[in-house]
Amino acid sequence: MKSKVITLDAFSSQLRDGMSIMFGGFMGNGTPPTLMQALLDSGVKELTLIGNDTAVPGLGVAPLIAAKRVRKVIASHIGLNPETGRQMMAGEMEVELIPQGTLAERIRAGGAGLGGFLTPTGVGTVVEEGKQRMTINGRDYLLELPLRADLALVHAKRGDVAGNLYYRRSARNFNPLIALAADRVFAEVEELLNIGDLDPDLVMTPAMLIEGIVKGESQ
Repeated sequence: MKSKVITLDAFSSQLRDGMSIMFGGFMGNGTPPTLMQALLDSGVKELTLIGNDTAVPGLGVAPLIAAKRVRKVIASHIGLNPETGRQMMAGEMEVELIPQGTLAERIRAGGAGLGGFLTPTGVGTVVEEGKQRMTINGRDYLLELPLRADLALVHAKRGDVAGNLYYRRSARNFNPLIALAADRVFAEVEELLNIGDLDPDLVMTPAMLIEGIVKGESQ
């Protein structure tokens, strides 16, 4: 297996205006800081970001939002990043809020090649607006459609040069899901290992899903 380690310049060359980008992380924990900085430095704009949240000011995807590089956010909550809320209320950025479990399942459905799934979450609320309701065995469900993206950016504690990845504890969060639901996946790893040095039982994202790896700083 060949090495997939790339430079930040090589990563930045894959970026373009208007891309949809999934990112791992929960309040910035599990979001790849080096790749996010490269994304910011690249100057790309009109992005659609898909992830659990928009972190807190200065962390995760928050600098991209502060720089007004984002056209739309698809997330489960935005409450701890005041700038996200300000831009949404001012009509400067579109925000689609999705219940957290539904968001995770929509991403999983995108990665699994499913056409959608049924959930009772959101029936009779604003979540239902614009969606198809179905009644099965006397219970109402909403049809939720899969989510996919042009790129997924993941952050792993350890990874070998081939692209096999291990996530540590809560930093695992959305990372394995988004690695299945994007056309191309780039990983930032804190500890870069040689092939064979990562226990196969610890692999959470297999190398076949990864297009490129960059070495980041330990957190």
